[in-house]
Amino acid sequence: MSRVLVIGASLAGMSAVQALRAAGHDGEVVVFDNAQTLPKDRPPLSKQVLAGEWEIGRANQPAASQLSELAVDLRLGTPVAALRADERTVVLANGEQVSGDGIVVATGSAARSLPGEQPRGVHTLRTGRDAIALRDELESTDGRVVVVGAGFIGAEVAATCRQRGLEVAMVEAAEVPLQRALPGEIGSFVADLHRDHGVDVRLGVGIDSVEADAEGAVRAVRLADGGSIDASVVVVGIGAVPQTAWLEGSGLTLVDPSEGGGVLCDSTMLAAPGVVAAGDVAAWPNQHFGGEVMRVEHWENAIDQGTHAGRRLMAELDLGASGPIDPFDSVPWFWTDQYDAKIQMVGRAGPGDEVVVVDGSTHERRFVALFRRGDECRAALGVNRARLVVQSRMRLAESLEWDSVASLFD
Repeated sequence: MSRVLVIGASLAGMSAVQALRAAGHDGEVVVFDNAQTLPKDRPPLSKQVLAGEWEIGRANQPAASQLSELAVDLRLGTPVAALRADERTVVLANGEQVSGDGIVVATGSAARSLPGEQPRGVHTLRTGRDAIALRDELESTDGRVVVVGAGFIGAEVAATCRQRGLEVAMVEAAEVPLQRALPGEIGSFVADLHRDHGVDVRLGVGIDSVEADAEGAVRAVRLADGGSIDASVVVVGIGAVPQTAWLEGSGLTLVDPSEGGGVLCDSTMLAAPGVVAAGDVAAWPNQHFGGEVMRVEHWENAIDQGTHAGRRLMAELDLGASGPIDPFDSVPWFWTDQYDAKIQMVGRAGPGDEVVVVDGSTHERRFVALFRRGDECRAALGVNRARLVVQSRMRLAESLEWDSVASLFD
C-alpha cells in the first residue's frame, strides 16, 4: 500500500486528507505539523472568539471530528525541516527521514511581526493560542488598543474591540485600508465605516516603534511622522508570509516574495512529480483568469484547493482515482464581517480596474460594485448584498465577459 505524507495539518492539508480517503486511498496517511494541537479554524478567531462569544473549542476546523474515521497518523509538535522532492522524502527537525509515495505541502502562512524584540502587550493573531492570549488581555484592560495595519485581520480586530467597548486606533501606512485587495474608493468606504464607529483611523503613516513603560509593558506607539498614540494593547495585522523557508533546496520552484511568494504549482496544483501543494502556501496559474499566477489566503480556497490537490495526487500516483487532472480554475471568494457590514468579494480585482457601482450606493452601505478591465468583469464586491454576490459569482464562474455579469443589474 502507498504512503502519503501531508506537511501541515492546516485546513488545506486536512481537506486533502479527506479527499484522499473519499477517493479510495486506503494506504497510510501521515500528517506532520509544528503545532502541539490541531490548528483552529481561523475566521472565528478575530470575531466570535476574540469577542468572548465563543470558547476556543468551538472554532475547530471541519476535520477535527473525523480524525478517527480518516485513520490519520497525526504527528503534532513535529516540525519538518526539509524536503527532497525527487526522493519524496522529508527530513524532520530531529534528523529523522520519512519517505512516501506522494507528498502534500500545506504549511500555510505565518503572521508578519514587527522587527526586533517588542514590549509585553504586542500581539499578532493567527492561531488559537494567539486569539486566547489577545482575548485575555482585552478582558483585563480598559486602555486603548492600537491596531497596526488595516487589512482584513486588522480591520476585523478593530471592529471587535470597538464592539467590546474599547477605545481603538487603527494605523495604516497605505493611503486607504485594504489597498492590496481593493481599489481606493472601496477602501475609503471601509475607513469611513470604522470612523463612524469611533475608531481613530490614521492613514498614510507607518509606525516607528512601540514604546514600553518601566515594567516592560506597552505604553505608546510612536508614528513615523513624529506623532504618538498611547496604547495598552497593540495588535499587529500587517499580513502573512507563506512558510517556504524549509523548502529552500527542495527541488520545488519558489515564487519570489516580491511577486507574492509561495510554492509554484502547475494549473492542476502539481508542484513536482508526486508532490502537490495547497492553501496559503500554493501559487498557481489560474486559467479562468488568463493564467494569472495567484496565491489566495482565504478559507474557502483552502478547502477547495486542498480537496483538488488530494484528488490530483491520487491521479498522479495512479491510485484508482478518476481525477481530477483538470486545472484548478476557481473564482476566489472571501468575506469579512465588520460591525453591521457583511463585505463579500468574488473574483480577482487589480489596482487599475474601473469600479462601477451597479446596485445601491456606498453612502447607504448597501451596494454591489463590479470591477471592469476592458471587456472583462474581474470581480464583484457586495456590502450587505449576499444574494447578488452569489449570483455574480455564478456568472463569473461561467465567463468573465463584462456584459454577462453586468446584465444581472439591468
